[in-house]
Amino acid sequence: QVQLVESGGGLVQAGGSLRLSCAASGSIFSRYFMGWYRQAPGKQRELVASITSSGNTNYADSVKGRFTISRDNAKNTVYLHMNSLKPEDTAVYYCNAQFNRGYWGQGTQVTVSS
Repeated sequence: QVQLVESGGGLVQAGGSLRLSCAASGSIFSRYFMGWYRQAPGKQRELVASITSSGNTNYADSVKGRFTISRDNAKNTVYLHMNSLKPEDTAVYYCNAQFNRGYWGQGTQVTVSS
């Protein structure tokens, strides 16, 4: 069983920045495929960014050049650095781990005001 705890969400003005963190349990975190998803009201959950165990990253077109995903295997933590935030980035952001099966965190709210 993998437990994920997100933090770092909040209210920020358009153009601002936030850093989300996701702390994971387990001794083999370095082998997890990690992703950040988001879900806005009335919309489906969508993949924002992902990072493989070897550090390869992938981004949704809507966040390329603004968001950066990274991981610190020594701290069992994955980060999402969000810059140049827009009101349309407002959503609940969820951390996801993939290892044999998928695991989800509880989510953290990000609200970007115009």
